[in-house]
Amino acid sequence: MSPEPTATPAPAPRRRLPKVPFWAQIVAGLVLGVLLGWITRSYEVSWLYTTLDQVGSIFVQLLKLAVAPLVFFAILVSITNLRKVNNAARLASRTLLWFMITSLVAVAIGLAIGLLTNPGAGTGLTPADGKKPENAGSWLDFLTGIIPTDVITPFTELNVLQIVFMAAVAGIAALKLGEKAQPILTFSESVLALLQKALWWVIRLAPIGTVGLIGYAIADYGWNLIGKYATFTADVYIGCALVLFGVYPLLLATVAKVNPIQFFRGAWPAIQLAFVSRSSVGTMPVTQRVTERLGVPKEYTSFAVPFGATTKMDGCAAIYPALAAIFIAQIFDVQLGISDYLLIAFVSVVGSAATAGLTGATVMLTLTLSTLGLPLEGVGLLLAIDPILDMIRTATNVAGQALVPVIVAARENILDREAYDSATSSPVDEREPESEDSRPGAAVPAAA
Repeated sequence: MSPEPTATPAPAPRRRLPKVPFWAQIVAGLVLGVLLGWITRSYEVSWLYTTLDQVGSIFVQLLKLAVAPLVFFAILVSITNLRKVNNAARLASRTLLWFMITSLVAVAIGLAIGLLTNPGAGTGLTPADGKKPENAGSWLDFLTGIIPTDVITPFTELNVLQIVFMAAVAGIAALKLGEKAQPILTFSESVLALLQKALWWVIRLAPIGTVGLIGYAIADYGWNLIGKYATFTADVYIGCALVLFGVYPLLLATVAKVNPIQFFRGAWPAIQLAFVSRSSVGTMPVTQRVTERLGVPKEYTSFAVPFGATTKMDGCAAIYPALAAIFIAQIFDVQLGISDYLLIAFVSVVGSAATAGLTGATVMLTLTLSTLGLPLEGVGLLLAIDPILDMIRTATNVAGQALVPVIVAARENILDREAYDSATSSPVDEREPESEDSRPGAAVPAAA
């Protein structure tokens, strides 16, 4: 009788290092960036200054690399996806209406804060400190600049507004052609998926990019410069915070009739990335995914979010130019009247597409100043502090770009409230499974 075989003990499981949440990586990047920036400026460490500059610049450049084709194919595909949506024209018009409503509220808050705090008083700045920007925006440039002279230059010069125009024309033409355009649509969807996949890899580098961007800002500008603009900086952050945590929750609770806290829980991955990257377009894939995760149908989200990423700018195009106009007027000793404030509101609501989702809001500011007749040299006063301001502005932009689809979907009875209520703040993964109702081809229910 053969002896019984002895059982081989199972190998002990390997201990894996705990996975650090993406938000914690971002926070760590912020803290490390501030520390390295302070060290660089305090001890004049030239090699560290150059390293921080290069790290931040490479991250931003990687984001910008995908901007032109991403915008083109995202807008084209989003317009053609409207054929899968019942009451598409109604949804599109309601989306645009809520974009305008929230922009109007945001600019009103910016004006109110500016009038209460007088951000240009006591700064020690004079008109001589200003410098006229190389590129200025005007209504004529804005209107004539929409139509490109050729199909190549908008991509090489990164003119997002012209890219949006060409994508919209191509998308509408594809809708009219019907089945004949299907090969182009299939190709466009594949390219868009490829671009988003590549952009996900860049997004994973955000904690490293954060170290470079924040560290360089502190090392280059220093706290002394920020102190000169203390009131203006505080005004921008307070104004954005009031919109983010005051206006948006109020609209969610009263108009959409959903839990505002749940919105921020679900949208947090996009908001934090926007704060770091300072690019609405660069954040767009994450914004679209969190909006879907909040229960907005995929077919509607694929239209509303790309559209919003290039036109919906409550931070850059509403709060900031309102405060900046008051600030510059006080530095140049120009008195603004009621008609001027109404003009600021008009420019903010109608001209916000001029910002085009790119880092910074200089074009929108020059458009506002030229409309009011204020000196464009005032733009130079704010360029130094712009990176610090742009973080909260872009976070506000992106939150608004996710907010409006939720409001419209809720009012049109196509919001999946179970998905909304179960959304978490966990990092959004490009491999995240889609719900049965959000797959391509699933028709959005008809609005009531």
